Amino acid sequence: MLTIDRRAIQNFDWTLLGLAAALVGMGLVNLMSATHTDVGVSDEVSRQLISLGIGAVAFLVTVAIDYRHFERLALPVFALSMLLLASTLVLAPVTRGSQAWLLGDRVQPSEIARVALILVLARAFQRSPPGEIRRLRDLARPAALTAVPVALVVLQRDLGVALLTLLTASTYLAFVRIPWRAWLGVAVLALAGLATLWMFALEPYQRSRILDVVDPARDPLASGYQVIQSRIAVGSGGLLGTGFREGTQTQLRFLPTQHTDFAFSVLAEEWGFVGSIAALGLYAMLLLWGLVVARNSKDSFGAMLAVGVVGSLFWPAALNIAMVLGLAPVIGVPLPFFSYGGSALVSALIALGLLLNVSMRRYVF
Repeated sequence: MLTIDRRAIQNFDWTLLGLAAALVGMGLVNLMSATHTDVGVSDEVSRQLISLGIGAVAFLVTVAIDYRHFERLALPVFALSMLLLASTLVLAPVTRGSQAWLLGDRVQPSEIARVALILVLARAFQRSPPGEIRRLRDLARPAALTAVPVALVVLQRDLGVALLTLLTASTYLAFVRIPWRAWLGVAVLALAGLATLWMFALEPYQRSRILDVVDPARDPLASGYQVIQSRIAVGSGGLLGTGFREGTQTQLRFLPTQHTDFAFSVLAEEWGFVGSIAALGLYAMLLLWGLVVARNSKDSFGAMLAVGVVGSLFWPAALNIAMVLGLAPVIGVPLPFFSYGGSALVSALIALGLLLNVSMRRYVF
């Protein structure tokens, strides 16, 4: 299972690897600035490097196993990840208002669960291709599979990650052929659900964060503080930025959670519009390349796997950047490869391993 065909090595996707390496490198440099101290390398950078090492090993193992074996392993992997996710409700302490972490703050099972969800959805859509789906009832199985991790994450009281998991699964909806009239009914039900969520499920601080999208100045010293400081950091970067470790918002610690949720604010302040566009350009090229991999895949499971990986990277990046710019509520979604977090980095590298796996085996059948 771990042997690699010679033709797969000959078709190794160096472009994909290069784009990923560039993003990881930029993320580490950004983290060094965000956590800079006068006594050497910060603990966050050291732990991120350890996570990078673990992620690199997981990446290589994922690449070495022919991706077609993952179709058979999808359900067992999904079941195990759901058990791990459910264990947080019993074993995890309440941290920052949610029960999302095991082993202190080292393991976040919801990140692993999202990769497992990609596997089972790719398996489901391989058997019922999205292009052949014309009725909502045909989405019952994928919806049920998605509902399990989303419900468990909601029980953890981590609504940001629950939304991210739901959006990752929704990536496949772009390929179905269900009439718009059916989607209109879904939209009405969704609005009713959101209204119910607003009235009965959201905590006061969560409602405040949503209202702050409209007017951050309504509570500038509390719920609106993060967004205001983030906008100041982004704006102060100008065209070329203030320079590495020269951002006042970053180095004077005016910017809260600058090494996690607001890592992009650090990038924008110190590297300016040019640096921000460079990072976003790398993201765009990686995601577009992922779609090319999906199109060139020689089987539907590989194509669906590639589409899921693209969605798992696109949605957190889009939500995080919108959050940093004040266009979305602050819901704790990390920016892939930039935000500090071992579980997020390892799961992103595993997802990239799946994508590279599909790419390099497109001629091996």
